[in-house]
Amino acid sequence: MPGSYSSTSHDYHFDIEEVNTIANEVIDVEASAILNLKGLNNGSFYTAVNYLIKSSGRVIICGLGKSGLIGKKISATLASTGTPSFFLHPAEAIHGDLGMIVGNDVIITISYSGETDEVLKLVPIIKKLGIPHISITGNPNSTLAKNSDCSLNAHVAREACALQLAPTSSTTATLVMGDALAVTLMKLKNFKEHDFAQFHPGGSLGRQLLCKVSDEMVIDPLPIIRPEDRIKEVIMSIGSGQLGVTVVVDDADLIIGIITDGDLRRAMSKFEYDKGFFNLTAKDIMSKNPKRIRPSALIAEAEGMMNENKINSLIVEDNNKLVGILYQRKLKYGTL
Repeated sequence: MPGSYSSTSHDYHFDIEEVNTIANEVIDVEASAILNLKGLNNGSFYTAVNYLIKSSGRVIICGLGKSGLIGKKISATLASTGTPSFFLHPAEAIHGDLGMIVGNDVIITISYSGETDEVLKLVPIIKKLGIPHISITGNPNSTLAKNSDCSLNAHVAREACALQLAPTSSTTATLVMGDALAVTLMKLKNFKEHDFAQFHPGGSLGRQLLCKVSDEMVIDPLPIIRPEDRIKEVIMSIGSGQLGVTVVVDDADLIIGIITDGDLRRAMSKFEYDKGFFNLTAKDIMSKNPKRIRPSALIAEAEGMMNENKINSLIVEDNNKLVGILYQRKLKYGTL
């Protein structure tokens, strides 16, 4: 039929201006919905935070469909910012998973209409459990809102969907409400970077704040050279370590300098290649007093030192003896 929708049709005609106009309309509608939340929940938001911060248990998030997907994100944000949480599917809940809830938990149910049947079936059971019940709805007069201990209003004037059917502005508003709860709790609990890193040990922040230099430094082979060694030995030493550096140590194995591949290039430019270059020794081109760090230092400190000094490598020392080399490129690409 002419004009009917076909998921397989490719006969679409549009230009960049039309596409950008549609996108900007969606952004404007959803931005307006978010800003409208500011005046809806002063007292109820405080009550919800009070329930959550006083709880010694977990925060259970429960919702169906798109609300459930948003609920999973809210739960994940809470859990990663210091508030233990998990998502509970309402249909699974009434078929045995309610056993996951204990007496010191708090539950947050999400339904924009406030009339989702699967969620409403949980209300009498939640009351019997005696745990605080917070709801997030778009209708403060709904059955769910009226039967919860505290209801947060996430009402939006309209959906960004042109048909007013697909949850768009409403799911965005609900997500922002969840973020507001998580961040408020995070600040009230004085949740810091180090706490965040403990829950994200696999991420870059976790590595920076939890990993030590000793965890990521190169220890074998360690390129070392004596101050009297000739350029040929210096070149071979830098090549053997594959780190672009060699460390100059004295007869007592104490660190006295470092030579980088950059030092080699500068020496080649300064001295004629076929006359003076190969007569040089390590002590002639080494950089004295190289930057160094302890093996017990955090990676964050090491990376800060390398960035500040615009260097790619750090000598790791213990009592002025070489124990490792930290190489920035291997840190960046995670090959250690």
